[in-house]
Formats: sequence, C-alpha cells, structure tokens
Amino acid sequence: MHDRANDRFSSAPASESNALPLAALIVANAALAFGPWFVRLADVGPVAVGFWRVALAEPILLALALGGGWRPIGLGRALWVALIVGGVCFAADLASWNVGIMRTTLANATLFGNSATLFYPVYGFIIARALPTRMQGLALLLAAIGAALLMGRSYQLSSRNLAGDALCLFAGVLYTSYFILMARARAALAPLPTLALSSLASIAPLLLFSVVLGERIWPQHWGPLVGIALTSQVLGQGMMIYALGKLSPLVVGIALLTQPIIAGTIGWLVYGETLGAADLTGAVLVAAALVLVRRGPPQQLPAADPRPKVDS
Repeated sequence: MHDRANDRFSSAPASESNALPLAALIVANAALAFGPWFVRLADVGPVAVGFWRVALAEPILLALALGGGWRPIGLGRALWVALIVGGVCFAADLASWNVGIMRTTLANATLFGNSATLFYPVYGFIIARALPTRMQGLALLLAAIGAALLMGRSYQLSSRNLAGDALCLFAGVLYTSYFILMARARAALAPLPTLALSSLASIAPLLLFSVVLGERIWPQHWGPLVGIALTSQVLGQGMMIYALGKLSPLVVGIALLTQPIIAGTIGWLVYGETLGAADLTGAVLVAAALVLVRRGPPQQLPAADPRPKVDS
C-alpha cells in the first residue's frame, strides 16, 4: 500500500527538481501501485502478505542503512519509543489495508490507502490551532465528496466492497499515526535507518495479527511475496526516499496520482473491475484533493515532515 511514509510530505524547493529524481519518483509510484495485485496473487492470508513484505525486505533495508555508514548507537529512549510504536501502527495499517484490498477494487484500495496525505494536514491544523487555507479547505471538501461517491458506488455493488473501502480508509488513519511518529524519529535519524528500524518493529505485530486471524502463513509459491517485498518495500520506497528530498510537494502530489491509475488499470485488465461514472467522478475529486492539499503545507507541523505504502 503503501511508499516511504515519513518523506511523502517533504517540501523541498521545486527548483531542485531534475530529470533523475523525477524518473525515480515515477518508478517508485509505478512499483507501489503493483502492491495490491501481489496481495491478491499470494497464496497466504492478506495480513501474512504484509508480514512477508516487511520480513523479506528488512535484511536488504538494514544492509543499505549500514552500508551507508549508519550505526545503531546513541539512540535515545524517546526515539526508540517512536520507532517501535510507529512500527506497530504501520503493521496495523498494512493489516487493515491488505484485508481491504481483498474486498474492494484495486483503484479504490489505492486511493483510500493514500488518504493519510489528507489526514496528516488535518492533524497539523489541530495542533497548530489554525484554520486551513482556502485551497486546503477546498481540497478537504473535494476529498469528502469524492470519498462519499466512491463508497456509495461500492455499496451499490456489494456491502463487501463497502467494507473493503472502510478498511482501506481506516488504514489511512493508521498511516497518519505512523506519519506523526516518524516525523519525530526523523528529527534524529536519516530516512533509510528510520525506515529500516520502524519496519523491523512491524514484523512481529504483523505475524501476530496473522496468527490471531487464523490465516495461512507459510506459502507454497514465493513469487508474489518476493515481488511485493522487492517492488513495494525496497524499490518503491527506496526510489521515493531518493526523489522526495529533491522534488516539490506539488510534483510529488501529481506523481502520486499514477498509483490509483495503474492499480485501476490492473484491476480492469485482470479482474474486470470496470469503473462507472460515479467511480470516475469520485476518483477525480479525490485525485484533485491530493494535489491541492500539497499546494500549501499546514503551519507548525511536527519536527520533520513525512510520503505514497505506498499501503500500501
């Protein structure tokens, strides 16, 4: 579902943008968009997919962090708390999102799974005790209308689809909590070590969630699990880490919209998930909101600013 969470809202000047970071950003979003398809292809439970996604990618992430010169020393208690609790929130986010993916369209799952890009600014307004700008208020209104259209259409198709939308939306709320905690961690750690350590803290909770739900955990076919680990967790988030510090929030917001487009195309070609007029209208409204909300970041956000988990 999910791209590098705690970099999504980075606000690097647009003047730093160049061809290489833009190419990396496009690759990142394309890779993350295939995540929901891998969840459906896997022969284990959806939460178990999240477990394997993180567990298989973790050795690579740690190796990259250590290879870059970072060492796990001098980390204070508050930082460890933020990383561990953030990892648990990410685990709950992946669990909710992956279950939702199995119950709604790939396009809806990707759109709602990225709803943290709207929830996080709302958090910023609350702690700053400030009202949103006119542009941000319009973005929130468009998002609410678009979400209502998408969920209404899902209910018309099946109550199961509506439940899937709700789970993916809940995943977005959990992802917001992850953003907040990772913002604090980023004040003391570089992006890659932050991702590696928070991911490490996600492994055990995901395994526990999967066991509690009675899912099948051990696969017969490793292809989809290796695929989601390499595309979503390593390639997608790795490219996002590189690109987001060099591109403006508006460019990132526009590029993020490629995720539901690609996921929707996969859903249409592979599963026959056609989009009706209400679906398209709702998706356009949510997409417009994702772009508008990045035109002016909320004031007085926490220490560091967060990135499409890609849940996902």
